Amino acid sequence: MIKSMTGYGHFEEITEEFRVAVEIKSVNHRYVDLGIKLPRKFNSLEGRIRERMKKYASRGKVDVYINFDNYSDSDVRVQYNERIASDYINVIRKVGISVDSLIRLPEVISLGEERLDAEDFWPLIERAVEGAGEEFLKARETEGAALQADIMEKLSYIENLVSFVEERSPRIVEEYREKIKSKAAELLGDNQLDENTLATEIIIYADKVCVDEETVRLRSHINNMKETLLLEEPVGRKLDFISQEMNREANTILSKANDKELSRNAIDLKTEIEKIREQIQNIE
Repeated sequence: MIKSMTGYGHFEEITEEFRVAVEIKSVNHRYVDLGIKLPRKFNSLEGRIRERMKKYASRGKVDVYINFDNYSDSDVRVQYNERIASDYINVIRKVGISVDSLIRLPEVISLGEERLDAEDFWPLIERAVEGAGEEFLKARETEGAALQADIMEKLSYIENLVSFVEERSPRIVEEYREKIKSKAAELLGDNQLDENTLATEIIIYADKVCVDEETVRLRSHINNMKETLLLEEPVGRKLDFISQEMNREANTILSKANDKELSRNAIDLKTEIEKIREQIQNIE
C-alpha cells in the first residue's frame, strides 16, 4: 500500500502511578532521518525505540517525542546527609546550639529523587510507542491512498493527451505534404512537381516530426507507474525515476512539435507529469 511520508500519531499509556505520552510526526525527506526526544532517565532505551520505529517508517524525517509523568511518591526518598550533620554537631558543641535544632539546619535532612530503573518502564513505553506508531501508520496510509488515487487520475488524463499526439502526428505529415504540393503548384504553374523530390522532402520532414517511439515509451512508463502504485513496498524512489523518464519523452515530443495544437498538447503533457512528480515527493 502506498504511504505518504507525512503523518502524525499520538498515544498515551496510563496507569495509576505513571503516564507515558508518545507523539510521532514526519515530513518529507530523501532518506530516513529519525529523531527521538525522551527524558534523560530513559536514554538507555533509545536503541529499542529506534528498532520499533523501523516497521512504521522507512523514509522521511520522523520525530518521536516521549513524555513521562510520575503520579506516585516512589521516586522520592528522605536523605540524611551525615557529613553535613557531623560538621554541624562540631559547631553545636562549640557554640552551644541545642541538638534538636540540628534537623532544622539546611541540607541535614532533604528529599531526594529515587533513581528509576529504565528497564522497569520499558513495557509501558513500548506499548505507548507502538500505539502511537499504529496511529502514525494509519495516517500515512490514508494520505497515501489519496495520493495514489490522484496520480492514477492524472495518468488517465496523460493517456488521453498521448492519444491526441498519436492521432495528430500523422495528420501533420499529410498536411505538410498538401502544403508542399500547393506551394509547388503556385510556383510551377502547369508544370508537374517531381514525385521523387516530393517523396524525399516528405520523408525528411516526417523523420523530424515523428514521435512514434516517444509515445510508445511514454505509454510503457505510464503502465509501469500504474503497476508500481499497486505494490506493497516503499516505491517513492522508483516512481520518481519513472516520472523523470516520462518527462524526458514529453520534452522530446515538444521539441519535435511543428504544429500549434501538438505544441499546446505537449505542454499540457509536461505540466501533468510535473504535477505527478510533485505528488511523488510525498510518497515513501
